[in-house]
Amino acid sequence: MHAYSFRPWLAGLASTFVLMLAGCSNEFSGAPPLGTQKNVDLARYAGVWYEQARLPNRFQKQCVDNVQARYQLQGQGLLVVNSCRNAAGQTEQAQAQGRLNPDTNDPARLQVRFAPQWLSGLPWVWADYWILRIDGDYDYALVGTPDRDYLWVLSRMPQADEARVQALLDYAAAQRFDVSNMIRTRQLPD
Repeated sequence: MHAYSFRPWLAGLASTFVLMLAGCSNEFSGAPPLGTQKNVDLARYAGVWYEQARLPNRFQKQCVDNVQARYQLQGQGLLVVNSCRNAAGQTEQAQAQGRLNPDTNDPARLQVRFAPQWLSGLPWVWADYWILRIDGDYDYALVGTPDRDYLWVLSRMPQADEARVQALLDYAAAQRFDVSNMIRTRQLPD
């Protein structure tokens, strides 16, 4: 979901490589296969989402607050624009392409690419982005990767209902995500 840099294509390439390597790490962990939300409507999923919590990752370490993602339907996939504010108070953005995982027809199993278009034919530039759970009327979402190394709690409003965020984190813990070191995202007025 997230890669931020003043050189978004380079950061995206690096983060995709990290996600690709991470995809191998859970292979022998014994965790059961991870399920996704059934019957996801990508048209309803599109729009702005505000990050409420995330597992730590390298490609978001400069993000101190106001992390959000904007998804726009584009053909059989999504245009993704992620943004956050860094410690200097500057907004950083990265753009990505999202597509349905070619190995399945499940619309909740997406892949994202922050690398340049000319690299899109390489399978390792695509990282998994799975919609694990949607709460309410597409008000909240839990997104992660099948290796359980990446996880995000998203909401439609900057200020979220803590009980609903916690319910999604409890669900993630039941799915064997390590939620003990989740970073809570500050959403501040501009």
